Amino acid sequence: MKLLLEIVGLPRSTFYYQLTVQSAEDKYADLKRHIHDIYRQHKGRYGYRRITAAIRHTGTQVNHKKISRLMTVMGLKAVIRRRKYRSFRGEVGKTAPNILQRHFKAGQPNEKWVTDVTEFDVGGEKVYLSPIMDLFNGEIVSYRIQTRPTFDLVGRMLKGALEKLRPSEKPILHSDQGWQYQMHAYQRQLKDSGLVQSMSRKGNCLDNAAMESFFGTLKSECFHTRKYDSAAELEAALHEYIRYYNHDRIKLKLKGLSPVRYRIQSLEAA
Repeated sequence: MKLLLEIVGLPRSTFYYQLTVQSAEDKYADLKRHIHDIYRQHKGRYGYRRITAAIRHTGTQVNHKKISRLMTVMGLKAVIRRRKYRSFRGEVGKTAPNILQRHFKAGQPNEKWVTDVTEFDVGGEKVYLSPIMDLFNGEIVSYRIQTRPTFDLVGRMLKGALEKLRPSEKPILHSDQGWQYQMHAYQRQLKDSGLVQSMSRKGNCLDNAAMESFFGTLKSECFHTRKYDSAAELEAALHEYIRYYNHDRIKLKLKGLSPVRYRIQSLEAA
């Protein structure tokens, strides 16, 4: 080694300093690969907190600040949310009081549901998504996608959700004051099934913040991350994303579990 250093004209101290620096840089190589794999698996939808939780699930204890620093070094950043479409058209039917009152926590599945409609624009084509979310775990229990915002969009979604309820389950179903939710046919479906209807105050998006949050997440993680060439292509992506959101995407407030896994564990523990 001494002869080699003399041949290249490199001082011994400089050689070992460079070895130390390289060793320090490489000691996080495995962790960086793990971070990159999780980031790529979830298509850039995970920030440092979810990546930290995902790594901890594998049995590796790591500090979230370290993950944040390494992601910055690696140039990895979670996608950013944008705002949603609103469908308020004034009072076209009967409105309901705000029963939910922003109490977005539920003690068991199918106790409190929220719903809304959002719009996507794909090269001038419109796509509309109407989901119902369970506030117990954030799971999408039913949804429908159409290219026109007809009443059928909401009616069929509600029918699918009602079919999943047991006779004893009568959740509150909260929405904004969109025209679909003021329709007699919609309200009759709720009444016949024993559900309690709740509506946000006019022009107050915070009264349905849980659904607003879901739409923001969906659009930032699914819609704004790529270009879609047709409504059909977007519809296929929405189906895939909602399955992913329910079964694979972890939520920190659910102890680092996906909505479906959290519901299953909660029922098993009961």
